[in-house]
Amino acid sequence: MAEGLTDLDLLATFLEIYRGGSLTAAATRRGLTQPAVSGQLAKLERELGEPLFVRGSRGVTPTTRADELARRAGPHVDQLRSALDPVPALEGTVRIGGAAEFMTARGLPALVPLTQRGIRFEVTLGLANDLLATLKAGQLDLVLSSVRPGAGLTATPFTDEEFQLVGPPILARTVDQDLLGEDPARALEHLPLVAYSEELPIIRRYWRSEFGKRPKNPTAVIVPDLRAVLAAVIAGAGVSALPRYLAEPALTAGSVELLHHPEIPPLNTLYVVTRGSTPLVDSVVEHLKSRDWGVL
Repeated sequence: MAEGLTDLDLLATFLEIYRGGSLTAAATRRGLTQPAVSGQLAKLERELGEPLFVRGSRGVTPTTRADELARRAGPHVDQLRSALDPVPALEGTVRIGGAAEFMTARGLPALVPLTQRGIRFEVTLGLANDLLATLKAGQLDLVLSSVRPGAGLTATPFTDEEFQLVGPPILARTVDQDLLGEDPARALEHLPLVAYSEELPIIRRYWRSEFGKRPKNPTAVIVPDLRAVLAAVIAGAGVSALPRYLAEPALTAGSVELLHHPEIPPLNTLYVVTRGSTPLVDSVVEHLKSRDWGVL
């Protein structure tokens, strides 16, 4: 790879694409045009001799090589960029809570730049209502929540997650496409469900939003981790409604298929929830609000 500032520019652009999931978002973050970002990515891929992303209609999906490069180069590039950053350092610890799936796939990567400015994060993973109760009790400083809290806490929306109904190809082929157009709930009701909990929270929301009724489907697997839900779906246990950021790599790989194509995909707003204002907490909130998340 060529030496000098160009290396840092290429890697910085790569990291913005990797963390934001799209070339458009990376262009905004880098202050470049989208063709310039595409050109930098193409140059880096040529120099590495292999692709870093699989292009899709809704963004890009990182390859294994991209995961490795981000893991190895990300901390060093962030340190170099922060050394040139005129924003003053922030020192201290922020206790943050969030769902394990979101924090693993999107939340923690988004917070990495703040660690380069001196913020230390103590992360608690769990269910939204439990984390909000912990926040209200003063044991957390902020929570990234899929549930809007009640009185006593401040909720600031920062992005939306989009739900997709997916299943393995072998089950997708059992759906009567004519009936799906006329009565989708009935066309899908023979398919077993893989759910996060007995209450079928995401699945029930999808059925209510798109079909106006509760699902009558049998439940095959209940597992309290959406990554495990996806694994069970891929293995053929059943179908499920999942956030797009989790389902999209499997859709791109062909290991699952979309079972339903709504005109407007159902969305769920994510909130950054606080119980008070401090310079550290405010800096995290502003960082999350200003980030171009796209639709997750």
